[in-house]
Amino acid sequence: MEANHLFPVFFKLEQLQVLVVGGGNVGCEKVNAILQNCPAARVTVVATWFLPEMETITAGYPNVTLVQKEFSCGDIFGKDLVIAATADKELNSCIWEKAKASKVLINVADTPALCDFYLGSVVQKGNLKIAISTNGKSPTIAKRLREVLADAIPDSLENVLQHLNAIRDRLKGDFADKVKKLNELTSVLVERK
Repeated sequence: MEANHLFPVFFKLEQLQVLVVGGGNVGCEKVNAILQNCPAARVTVVATWFLPEMETITAGYPNVTLVQKEFSCGDIFGKDLVIAATADKELNSCIWEKAKASKVLINVADTPALCDFYLGSVVQKGNLKIAISTNGKSPTIAKRLREVLADAIPDSLENVLQHLNAIRDRLKGDFADKVKKLNELTSVLVERK
């Protein structure tokens, strides 16, 4: 049986430089996802043209720069992550080659074989963030699971997180002692009736 061997990770995009190439629907989708998850993300979007929605999506985000021009190798310089989001497969492949040569992580939209990482479906309730991956097999399933989890997880969980954080800060002892006490406190979340 095939398994998902992806390593889940959460990037602090306000500390990284992100390049998105593409100003159409896919570019808008990727930029919107980035900004919804990290409003302080530092993003440069390069495209020969932009849908009006791109300007709407990025308005009010001072760390987003729209650059209307053709992609060039120099656009990758100083970037930590690249997302190729154009409708031109040849251009996306070129961007992939340049990113790989520069040792920069890249996601080529709708081309799992050319992705170092995927942008999964995300459920967020305050500080709780859950990312869902189907290993690129079915974004639709990931979307449906996101909807189920978003409905199932109460908004009040943010209060629980804040209280547990305050408790954790007050606990004495080493790491193992703190984990044991927090496990005791949170066991009610998984107890069967």
